[in-house]
Amino acid sequence: MKIIYLKDENLENLIKGKNAIIDFYADWCGPCKMIGSVLEEIQDEIQIIKVNVDDHRELAIKYGVMSIPHLNFIKNGDIYKTEIGYRDKEEILNIIEEMK
Repeated sequence: MKIIYLKDENLENLIKGKNAIIDFYADWCGPCKMIGSVLEEIQDEIQIIKVNVDDHRELAIKYGVMSIPHLNFIKNGDIYKTEIGYRDKEEILNIIEEMK
């Protein structure tokens, strides 16, 4: 799968009925860059949608993003789990496995 960088698409339409990870991030955020590398490594496992909080403040507010990186794990279109801060590859893959 390819990582989607949210532009003008409707986020709800992208996740409706699907499993995915929404990565709320900012270009200036060091831990976001670190977790971004991990997400690139696992992009074949699950759809990843990256949402820049500086460009999409309204979505960040709607999803309760108070700190970044902020990952929402989506199962069948609904939030299954939220993780805030850096997570390593193993932790992320374990959550993906739980969602199956």
